[in-house]
Amino acid sequence: MDPFKAYLIEGSPESVRAGFTQLAEAQLDPGEVTVRLQYASVNYKDALAATGKGRIIRRFPCVGGIDAAGVVESSSSPRFRPGDAVAVHSHGFGVSHHGGYAQWAQVPADWVNALPAGLTPLDAATIGVAGYTAALAVDLMELNGIAPARGPLLVNGATGGVASISIDMLARLGYEVVAVTGKPAEAGYLKELGAASVVAASGLQTGSRPLESAQWQGAVDSLGGEPLAGLIRTTQKDGVIASIGNAAGIAFSSTVMPFILRGVRLIGVNSDNDVPLRERLWQRLATDLRPRHLERIRNVVPFEALPRVIEEVIAGRNRGRNVISLQDAA
Repeated sequence: MDPFKAYLIEGSPESVRAGFTQLAEAQLDPGEVTVRLQYASVNYKDALAATGKGRIIRRFPCVGGIDAAGVVESSSSPRFRPGDAVAVHSHGFGVSHHGGYAQWAQVPADWVNALPAGLTPLDAATIGVAGYTAALAVDLMELNGIAPARGPLLVNGATGGVASISIDMLARLGYEVVAVTGKPAEAGYLKELGAASVVAASGLQTGSRPLESAQWQGAVDSLGGEPLAGLIRTTQKDGVIASIGNAAGIAFSSTVMPFILRGVRLIGVNSDNDVPLRERLWQRLATDLRPRHLERIRNVVPFEALPRVIEEVIAGRNRGRNVISLQDAA
C-alpha cells in the first residue's frame, strides 16, 4: 500500500487543528478489516470535531469522519471477503479510531456492514450514520406504536442530514410528515422529499403550559433544548418522540404531566449498536426504508473541498448530505 491522503485532526481538546497529510499503512489503527474507502459524508459531528467547536475527538491525532463506504481489501473476519462493498460507521470510528476522511481504513469487524443488494458505496455514504440513525429512530418509533393512520409526524431541523432522510423514509411509509425548518426558502426541497407541509420554526406554536393542544402523534427531534420541550407539551396521547440531536442545546425543561397524563414516550437514539441490529437496519435501508431521493439529498464534492464543506456545515449553510469522493485525488 502506497502512502495515502488523509484529513488528520491534531492538537488537544483545548487547541484543535486539522488538515491534509499523507499516512502510511503502518499508521493505520488495528482491526480485522482493511477497506479501500471511496466515499465519506460530512456530519455536524464531523464539523464540530474538525474545528474544535465540540469536544468530539477522544484521541489525538485522529483521522476524522464518522462514516464511510468502500470495498474490502483484506479481512481476517469470516463475515467479509476481499471485494465486498461495505459501510463503516459508529462506535469509535472518526472519534477515537482513524475514521473515514482517508483513502484507507482498518477497523474492527463489528463496525462494518456488507451492503445489501441494490446499495452502492455512494448510496451507503449518502445514507451514512445519518440515515442509519434515521432508520433506527423510525424502527424504535414503530415498536412504540406509531402508525400512518394515527396522525401527523413532525420532523424538525428539517434540512439537516438525519431529518432529510427521515422525511423521505416516513413519507415512503405513508406518514403525513410536517417539516419544521428555520430555512423557509427550502420548502420546495422538503416537499420534494415527501413533506406534506412545511412550517417555519419561528411560526411553530407550542405554548408554555405543561400541556398544550395535542398536534402530532410523534416527532423526530434533532434539536433538543426548548424545541424538544415544546414537542413534549404538544404530542398526542401515547405519542412517541425520538431524540436524535442537540443542535438547539443539551438541556430542556419539562414537567411530568405529558408523560403521566398522555403517556408520551421520549426515546433516545444511539447508533453504537451490536451486529444483529446493524444488519437488520441496513437490510431495511435497502428495502422498505430505502430513501427514494438519494440523488436529491446528496451533494458530492472532491476530497480537496472538505475544509470548505466543514465551514459551511458549521455556518448552517448546508442542506441534506454532503458526500466526499475520496479516491479522486493524489
